[in-house]
Amino acid sequence: MKKNILIYTLFLVGLFLNSPAICQEKEQRVIVETSLGNMTFKLYNDTPQHRDNFIRLAREGQYDGTLFYRVVKNFMIQGGSSDSRNARPRQALGYGQEITIPAEIRNNHYHKKGALAAPRQPDNMNPKKESDISQFYIVHGKKYTGEEIDEYVKSINAPIKRAIQEKYYYPKKNILDSLRAQKNVPEFRKIAGQVKAQINAEWAKNTQKIDMPANKRQDYINLGGCPHLDKEYTIFGEMIDGFEVLDRIASLPTDKRSRPLNDVKIIHVKIVE
Repeated sequence: MKKNILIYTLFLVGLFLNSPAICQEKEQRVIVETSLGNMTFKLYNDTPQHRDNFIRLAREGQYDGTLFYRVVKNFMIQGGSSDSRNARPRQALGYGQEITIPAEIRNNHYHKKGALAAPRQPDNMNPKKESDISQFYIVHGKKYTGEEIDEYVKSINAPIKRAIQEKYYYPKKNILDSLRAQKNVPEFRKIAGQVKAQINAEWAKNTQKIDMPANKRQDYINLGGCPHLDKEYTIFGEMIDGFEVLDRIASLPTDKRSRPLNDVKIIHVKIVE
């Protein structure tokens, strides 16, 4: 009897652990086949609109025959524009469909080398940071030193922190100065503590500051990338194979519009079933 109860309990535990709520959704893989080699990506599940849109367009063959029409070494390669299919030499490209999808910008995704992301129109035309429906770019980037990363973070965060401090400190400055002069330590500490708590609370919820956890910092140092693009564009996947192809494309000679002198064609985007 006890054995039967144990078996039934294990059965229920198995059902629980294998339920959709517990099991992590498998990440979709895609292979971008190009005239210079193949690149493999995984697509993120927390950017479902971009993921599903990319898969839909790939299955419809919308990328077949299009070009990587904008290539900037140490920055990125961009493709997927419908007007690049059968384009004439030196033709200006990138004026595809004027259709967008909502932004899905996630703090846990960043512009390390190989990041797959969606371009968009500038903020003055597109304040919601909505993405182009078909075009995409792949980060090439550059490697940074630890000092360069620290200086970049400081250049962004220091002015933000200073503005928050001034917002809460200056209205209380006179009273704090007066309490200090009176040597009223308990009241000084009370008000100063309130000011500090207000500063810390607003800093914690600020969305403009740069977060640089250890893994992200090391990726920018060891792998490379473009940290200045973070929080500005939707990243919906990352490269897991084919970095040598990315380097090969990014190193091509280009014209004044950054279009390669010799076309790099996307032959097909294959969904790995």
